[in-house]
Amino acid sequence: MADTKAPGLLSTLRNRDFALFATAFTTSSIGAWAYNVALVVWLLDATGSPSWVAAATAGRFVPALLFSAYGGVIAERFERVRLMFVLDLIAGASMVLMAIEMYVDAAPILVVITAGVASVVGTAYQPAAAALTPQLVPEKELGAANALRNTIDNVCVIAGPGLGALLLLFGEPWIAILVNALTYLVSAGLTILIRVRSTPVDVTEGGEAGPWKQMQVGMRAIASSASAATLVAYSVVATIVFGMDTVLFVVVSRDILGTGAEGYGYLLAGLGVGGVAAAGLVTRLERLPKLGTIILIGMAAYCLPTLVFLVFDQPVVAFVAQVVRGAGTLVVDVLAITALQRTLPNELLGRVFGAFETLVLLAVLFGSVITPIGLAWFGLEAMIVFAGLGIPLLCLLGLPWLRRMDQQSVVRRAALAPKVSLLAGSDLFASVSEGAIDQLAGTAEFVDVEPDTVVVRQGEPADAFYVIESGDFAVSATDESGHEIELPAMGAGTHFGEIGLIENTPRTATVTALTAARVLKIDGRPSSRRSPRRRRRPHCWTARPCACGVPNREPHCPNQGSARTTRKDETTSCRSPRSTSAQDARRRTRPRSRPASKRR
Repeated sequence: MADTKAPGLLSTLRNRDFALFATAFTTSSIGAWAYNVALVVWLLDATGSPSWVAAATAGRFVPALLFSAYGGVIAERFERVRLMFVLDLIAGASMVLMAIEMYVDAAPILVVITAGVASVVGTAYQPAAAALTPQLVPEKELGAANALRNTIDNVCVIAGPGLGALLLLFGEPWIAILVNALTYLVSAGLTILIRVRSTPVDVTEGGEAGPWKQMQVGMRAIASSASAATLVAYSVVATIVFGMDTVLFVVVSRDILGTGAEGYGYLLAGLGVGGVAAAGLVTRLERLPKLGTIILIGMAAYCLPTLVFLVFDQPVVAFVAQVVRGAGTLVVDVLAITALQRTLPNELLGRVFGAFETLVLLAVLFGSVITPIGLAWFGLEAMIVFAGLGIPLLCLLGLPWLRRMDQQSVVRRAALAPKVSLLAGSDLFASVSEGAIDQLAGTAEFVDVEPDTVVVRQGEPADAFYVIESGDFAVSATDESGHEIELPAMGAGTHFGEIGLIENTPRTATVTALTAARVLKIDGRPSSRRSPRRRRRPHCWTARPCACGVPNREPHCPNQGSARTTRKDETTSCRSPRSTSAQDARRRTRPRSRPASKRR
């Protein structure tokens, strides 16, 4: 039975790293919206021409569209937290430069170019942030985390311009730009405090993949998952509708509501309020096992209220309709983003979200271009009917794909549950976030092992680690003189093979199945998670044998740890046993248990 109990929207902030991430994101987003207002005001004051405002919009939108796909590649190629830190610093520096340009009354073209540079910086930041989110929160809170990020976006849409207007009330536009630069510096300071680190990916595939092929990876990854592709398709459709809104709202405000240019911002604010109001609901909906119906309801809620413009001309009614629409689009967007994070490999997420950002920008462009053409050919009422009724009807064509997506979701959750339970119950992961455990579970596989099968052999390269679900295993190590040392056997719930991956060393022991067994195998170096905390292990100080029989100058001495030196005629007796690749036979000489309540 699926767990439909959803975490609260703010419960995600109990995760330290995500709280830092969300605070940084909020700070820089509010500053960015204030900067948008200041930029428009300065351009109008400096030139007196709305054409320069349009040029600034194009100067930011076009570079973002062109570089968004490669921004995802950059988000994959470098460690994401440090990348976001550097990008914040670059964005802050570009804002300082823009403030100086405004202060000295530089040519408007220079300000537009600087705005374009800042826009290009954002093309790598957004994919990095979206790809990092699953590492910061448990899997069960991922939907809530995305809903909170969207809520922050909607709040910033309202609060940011207000801050910009307030700053302009008491000062010049360049002051507002400097405040935005300060928000980026604060964001950088908060970001670098995040402890989780991602693992950079060789996006060049050994030097064989050029930039074009690197950018295609994200799109192919989306297409490879039917569930993710379906949800992304609906999100793109919703974004096309938003692109249509950017044009329709101007005409509706002027010709139907009679509110003039001010009514445009009034309607957009309604969308933002709806997104904020529905955030708590989304955290509950995304935990449901079947989301196909929810997607269709979300699209209907986003589109159908547009039809009120055919009947009512009161601004209050129009605002309420936009609140409902804002709730509907939030549902679709959050479900699409969460699906990408849950179903696709973490090492591809940066490029996936780079591709997703490209699709979103193209959708906005497409919607804003077809609407004037439709208004000229068919008129305002026809376009309202198409946006309000035609698009929801077209969405019904995707019903077979939505049903297939629901079936796959149920199967995936059932398959993932025992893996998560086994990993979470192991004290190796006591200091690892639930989000990282969930990601590992998604890449792990159960392997049945026959009796007398050697799972890992001493001296071989480490390529995986294992958690034992059932069965018993013998552990042995060979010293320098060739003597084989038998170590205590291992059973269900224990793990082995992690040291070679964490410390990048060959296997330090041989593990053989004594009985028929089943293990959970995690291939490769565990990526995109914080490694279990381990103290640095000093090598034993003498070349004399340790009590275990292995020369204690060797890194694989199974009792290395807090070692003491002895007289020359004594062996070294280690106070506390340490791990071999078999986790040193799991506390061989001093077993230690941990209450189940403390394991997570």
